[in-house]
Amino acid sequence: MILQSLRMTQRDWRAGELRFLLVALIVAVAALSSVGFFVDRMRAGLARDAHQLLGADLLIGADQPVNPNWRAEAQRRGLTIADTVVFPSMALSGEGDDSKSQLASLKAVSAAYPLRGNLSITDKPGTPDTITRAVPAAGTVWVDPNILTALNISVGAPLKLGDRTFTIAHILSVEPDRGSGFVNFSPRVMLSLADLASTHLVQDGSRVTYRLLLAGAAPQVQAFQGWVEAEIARDNVKGVRIESLETGRPEMRATLDRAQQFLSLVGLLSAMLAAVAVAMAARRFMLRHLDACAMLRCLGLTQNQVTQLYLYEFLMIGLIGSVLGALVGFGAHFVLLETLGKFVAHDLPPPSVIPGLQGIVTGLLLLVGFALPPILQLRNVPHNRVIRREQDPPQVAVVATYGLGTLTFIGLLLWQAGDVKLGLLTALGFLGCFAMFGLISWLALKSLRTARGAFKHPSWRFALTGLQRRPGATIVQIVALALGLMALLLLTVIRGDLIGAWRQSTPADAPNRFVINIQPDQLADINRRLVAAGITQPNLYPMIRGRLTEINGNVINPETYQEDRAKRLVEREFNLSTMVAVPLKNEIVAGNWYKDDQPEASVEEGLAKTLNLKLGDKLTFDIAGQTVSAPITSLRKLEWGSMQVNFFVILNPKAMVNTPQTWITAFRLPPAHSNLGNQLTRDFPNLTIVDIGSIIQQLQ
Repeated sequence: MILQSLRMTQRDWRAGELRFLLVALIVAVAALSSVGFFVDRMRAGLARDAHQLLGADLLIGADQPVNPNWRAEAQRRGLTIADTVVFPSMALSGEGDDSKSQLASLKAVSAAYPLRGNLSITDKPGTPDTITRAVPAAGTVWVDPNILTALNISVGAPLKLGDRTFTIAHILSVEPDRGSGFVNFSPRVMLSLADLASTHLVQDGSRVTYRLLLAGAAPQVQAFQGWVEAEIARDNVKGVRIESLETGRPEMRATLDRAQQFLSLVGLLSAMLAAVAVAMAARRFMLRHLDACAMLRCLGLTQNQVTQLYLYEFLMIGLIGSVLGALVGFGAHFVLLETLGKFVAHDLPPPSVIPGLQGIVTGLLLLVGFALPPILQLRNVPHNRVIRREQDPPQVAVVATYGLGTLTFIGLLLWQAGDVKLGLLTALGFLGCFAMFGLISWLALKSLRTARGAFKHPSWRFALTGLQRRPGATIVQIVALALGLMALLLLTVIRGDLIGAWRQSTPADAPNRFVINIQPDQLADINRRLVAAGITQPNLYPMIRGRLTEINGNVINPETYQEDRAKRLVEREFNLSTMVAVPLKNEIVAGNWYKDDQPEASVEEGLAKTLNLKLGDKLTFDIAGQTVSAPITSLRKLEWGSMQVNFFVILNPKAMVNTPQTWITAFRLPPAHSNLGNQLTRDFPNLTIVDIGSIIQQLQ
């Protein structure tokens, strides 16, 4: 049977019977594979670039020096490691009465830092940055420009840290893992980890954060992360935090999620077009082999033998076409990269073999789902078709067999999407459009039959007769073309929406300065200065420190929750706020904004999920000894990538009348007024100004 199938395959190839099917399969697999290789490299590149915000692939933070056994295990697994130690301390310049001091965030780094991303330095404010892979040399430090302004010194000046005096070697422009959280309010001073001990700044009881940075191949990093988490759970280790791209950067997670959904949609549309192409090619093959099947039946072959012959033939064609399609797709993805060169980076990681294997499997699945129905129809060709060739093709179990194709198509969509909801919605949308386009095509053919008499030219009458002689094939072709055009137009529209969403989430005019610790009596003066610097309608929000103590009258503590993030949220103070209107980039997703006639609270939806909060729950906060209670009346969705001022919990003004408040604002400082921060710091020493311009650059 296999030899006979080979002979049939050779004969059909010479006769041109298989070329259309083979070309359709190659095109289908090439489309999926090219998108697959492109998506694979894009995802790897995005993940690689996003890891720059961690400075590593995995980060272990602790209040005590990281367990040396963990370090040894990481090295044994082939991971690259680096260390940082971060803590606040005073930086001093000058001697005697001329000395000045400034609270700084010291960061001691090992030689390999950072493992992902690069440091940028300069020697003079306003001059171009220089990317470097080095760290501060022994006896030198790199500093934020704010240090120079606050202490009125320049590069080359001495700076005293604890018992050691260092020389300022460079200005620190970009620090990849600085982060967007308010962890490092104070300006940075970076030194070599080898010099830290000589400062004698780290003593018993010092508030120090130790970080172990790790980088390596994704499987190795994931395996090590699982091992460390098991060690932490087994030994019940406290004060240890594990951060990865998935857990540590909500703004980058949102960006990657949008990219993944869009690129998955590309695969979805490719799968849809591939399914239609293979189905049409298989139907054409079936129609051209009806007479041959009837002859085989007359020569004594059973239905199972006929099915077996054509299954072998299709399997060989499927393997050859899928492999060739994967190879064509691999080459085509370079064309995609070249075509989209202005949109994507050229230094993307090399592709893996997974998209090629997925393309081959997809080609075989398409063949099974959309070529099997015609094969099952061939097995039912009657003997007497040899005599009565005008007999219609058999239609046994058509609904069941094409149901298999539909299920295969839906399965491919789910696989390509990687998301059940997205895959099912897309499948339902395309199936609905298929039905709608089919109905419109049928009505159009009916109307053409009525209008046939209006055409006098023989060519038009002949064309209309040809369309109506095979209405089923005509409708399928019309629907296929309509779906293809719809897919291309949909992709174009979605691409525009995606780019627009990215630009809106981290727009060009996103705030690049945060100012905190504004006192109530300074509000008017600071607002006036911001307006004079070209900042129209600056938004200043009250910020209130409060600790969540009770939920619905039940006292809570870190032991109340199992999740590490929930434990950390409960054991620290919240940055609360109060305001009349819904703040920028906030969307009410449940409940209603308060009316300020009684205490009410609005909670960010992610916090509500982490702490198992819902509408109606009563929250109790301890605010500088005062107790404030309010029920949750609304849940908000925040756009973390917008870099606007965001609060987890907002209470209405009536509930916060007598609470101590400072104020916070975020704005984009025009380059012409770049000295505003220095002026504010000089005139209002209590202010803390955070420059997040480099973070905005990385996100964009």
